Amino acid sequence: MQEKKIRIFHGAIAIVTGGASGIGRSLAKALVDKGCEVIIADLQGNLARKVAEEISTSTVSVHAVELDTRDVHAMERLVQDTVARTGRLDYMFNNAGIGMGGDAISHSSEDWQNIISINLCGVINGVLAAYPVMVRQGFGHIVNTASIAGIIPFAGMIGYTTAKHAVVGLSQSLRAEATLSGVRVSVLCPGAVRTPLLADGGKFGRVLYNVTSERILSLWEKFRPIDPDEVAQKALKAIAKNTAIIVIPSWWKLVWGMHRLSPMLGMGLCRRAFIEMHKELERS
Repeated sequence: MQEKKIRIFHGAIAIVTGGASGIGRSLAKALVDKGCEVIIADLQGNLARKVAEEISTSTVSVHAVELDTRDVHAMERLVQDTVARTGRLDYMFNNAGIGMGGDAISHSSEDWQNIISINLCGVINGVLAAYPVMVRQGFGHIVNTASIAGIIPFAGMIGYTTAKHAVVGLSQSLRAEATLSGVRVSVLCPGAVRTPLLADGGKFGRVLYNVTSERILSLWEKFRPIDPDEVAQKALKAIAKNTAIIVIPSWWKLVWGMHRLSPMLGMGLCRRAFIEMHKELERS
């Protein structure tokens, strides 16, 4: 008989979307290290299978599934197949996403649809698939990956910021509802992380500025990017404590707090950063 409570990683079952690279890969590895069985779901099927082979151990299984999070039916099948095989689902990490840098005027309708369909609708599809199952079993933890750009304004990446703000709103609202069913919800809001998204938006993302990836990376250095493994380790500690909004690294909490206390000051800093960024781009 299955126990009716969440397992804090050891012996738990977790699905990680976008788990083949970046933060997702680091989350999958950190979960395995804690004794959690992981299903890596990623549009890059071959890479997902390679990662699964690399991080699996003699005692912890890792599975790979090629999956597009924009396909809600595929998401539902993944969750149903996982529960049918294991009898439970402890964690749903809705982590898959892309980056897209560029001024608002450079965003086409296709760009908007792409960023929203992956970074927001992909998360919604994960919730649609996992939440009913968790409600029925009486436990579970949904962790949605947003960004620091989901809780403060970030000019120069307006489509990305829009989607991530929506993910934060979804997560906070769902958390309030889910508590009544014994289900936990957290949202991960990291600052700049050293993943392919920084340079070019990742394999499926875009940078709309006409500059090199090296130049984009140099601009990100002022935001002190951190390693995805560090994000994963700190995220799991916060998830174990059922933290609602997980901001990593901690110095970004100061920026977030300042914006909450004075939104106009936060907007002013955002505008200043945008102007400085364009000056740097013009010099490149």
